[in-house]
Amino acid sequence: MRQIEKLYTRRVSQNEIVSPELARQLSELSHETRRQIGVLLDRKGKVEYVMIGDAKQIEMPDFKRVRTSAERFRGLRCVHTHLRGEKLTQDDLTDLALLRLDLMAAIQVDEKTGLPTQVYAAHLVPTTAEKLTENKGEDAEQSLPYAFLPPQIPSQLDTDFLELINSLEDEMARNRQTSRNRNTARDRVILVGVTTGTLSEAEESMAELEELALSADVIVLDKIIQRRQSIDAKTVLGKGKLEELLVRAMQLGADLIVFDAELSPAQVRLIGEATDLKVVDRPQLILDIFAQRAQSREGKLQVELAQLKYMLPRLVAGQDSAFSRLAGGIGGRGPGETKLETDRRRVRDKINHLEKQIDLLARQRGERRKERLRRDLPVVSLVGYTNAGKSTLLNTLTQSHVYVEKKMFATLDPTSRRLRLPVDQEIIINDTVGFIRDLPETLVAAFRATLEEIGESDLLVHVVDAANPRCLHQIEAVERILTELKLYEIPRLIAFNKADLLDEVEINALLRQTSIEKQVECLAVSALKPEKVRPLLEKIGEVLNTDLSEETEEDSDLISHRETFAGAAVL
Repeated sequence: MRQIEKLYTRRVSQNEIVSPELARQLSELSHETRRQIGVLLDRKGKVEYVMIGDAKQIEMPDFKRVRTSAERFRGLRCVHTHLRGEKLTQDDLTDLALLRLDLMAAIQVDEKTGLPTQVYAAHLVPTTAEKLTENKGEDAEQSLPYAFLPPQIPSQLDTDFLELINSLEDEMARNRQTSRNRNTARDRVILVGVTTGTLSEAEESMAELEELALSADVIVLDKIIQRRQSIDAKTVLGKGKLEELLVRAMQLGADLIVFDAELSPAQVRLIGEATDLKVVDRPQLILDIFAQRAQSREGKLQVELAQLKYMLPRLVAGQDSAFSRLAGGIGGRGPGETKLETDRRRVRDKINHLEKQIDLLARQRGERRKERLRRDLPVVSLVGYTNAGKSTLLNTLTQSHVYVEKKMFATLDPTSRRLRLPVDQEIIINDTVGFIRDLPETLVAAFRATLEEIGESDLLVHVVDAANPRCLHQIEAVERILTELKLYEIPRLIAFNKADLLDEVEINALLRQTSIEKQVECLAVSALKPEKVRPLLEKIGEVLNTDLSEETEEDSDLISHRETFAGAAVL
């Protein structure tokens, strides 16, 4: 015990990684106890911590989650012994990265003499997302977040430690400043996907998550996919992959981690605690995009309602929630409510208030809808996956100037326009909010009043991005949502937009396959070329006239039946 205490009195030069004397003392103690012994040295060479492990590893002290500056290391270097002749282990390198240590050194102990032999050391490497992207696909060592020093015996370690650390921190600060200047006030995120299915499906979903992230105006630094037999109930990822994620986040300077799945409140909390970063799941990302896009009063109310419904079950007792404290002050003493209960009650009250406002707006919308129906104008609604080109098609058909942007959910507020068909018939055509697979239930519930517009349609035109390699999956996702909303019985056409981006063989095969599978009329259009949408207008007129003539025949049969019945009654 006294020998361990003596370690605290040891000092090494600021410029040396470890002195020969300290290396020998650590090795002899380790050989004698058959345990790994380690110390953490500050930059003045003073021993701050002494760590005693077992024969295989040492346990790092708890730094109480104190974060270091993004431009600096922790100011501590770890020097410890290895009894089995091993070099730096993966655990050593993980601790180096996660704790942002100045340096990690391992002293090999001779099994017979107990003297130090080789010292293996590594330090973190400052880098940028751009450099990592350039190195992707090259030699794996080029993209590692750390660099190794040449192994030496303690007396021949000639690396100027202080000069090395200062140069590394200067480079880190320059990289960070360059990145900050280039991307002011934009979150830097890593996308994470975990699947129990096929890797190809996970990659498709990840590609869509990346589109969502870019639509949310964030910077995507990296994407990580893990395939597992089962999802980890606590942290979703496996332990090894989670450590890899933490190292990657530290290396790239990520602010945010976005998961391609809906996370439980406990999972968000545990992953957040492990990474010390903000954690967002797919539904929350979609809600954030909706919040950015909402323009009308109704749209803003619907988004706020969806966000509150999403947040309510996730209101848990955190470090700052004062779960154990009762709301104090005059009128608040006694049993009272906890801070958490008060927050939940306020959220529920706000949800009730928003639902009443949205119901009022829905009734007003219903009155306007009745007025349109009184004019006896058929209603056609453009539906489809987000970013399929619905608004562009509406603009081309009606010569309007509805807001269009190549981003997901650019349209949130439904737009109605009059349109005259080639058969000299007027209709009302609606542009609606785009769908996406795994659309959050809270969002569907909040936008139900808006989606009712689709329910009053005489015809649905399902717009599909034909150039998207995932277009068939997107069709399935939209049809699933239409079925859930009980809108599947409305007559519909499928319009493959951006058909000019495919060759004739490809588009004809796509039309034929979809028409057979869905038993629906399919057409090829290009929303940017007015001459390419005329067949769609003619087909809309044809379908509407067919439906109207069928309704007229049904009405005539009913009138004839009534007249016959009336005549019989008179007789």
